[in-house]
Amino acid sequence: MAHKKAGGSKARQGGNVAGKRLGVKVFGGSLVKAGGIIIRQRGRTFASGKNTDMAKDFSIFSKVNGIVKFSWLTKKKKKIEVVKSE
Repeated sequence: MAHKKAGGSKARQGGNVAGKRLGVKVFGGSLVKAGGIIIRQRGRTFASGKNTDMAKDFSIFSKVNGIVKFSWLTKKKKKIEVVKSE
């Protein structure tokens, strides 16, 4: 007869995992170059707007040189746009 409960303890070990450096990389009102990453995210928390696009890992990047602008899309979701600067 076993005197210890089997399993469970190993599943909770190995906790120290490095952060993935997600979040806003270029803030509203800041200049961004074409191809520059504005946000790194998991899932579609932020939506891409004018002159931006979403990569396959849900990162949002700029298509043109310009100024970053944030606006509300819904109560929970923000939209990101880049206004062209000449």
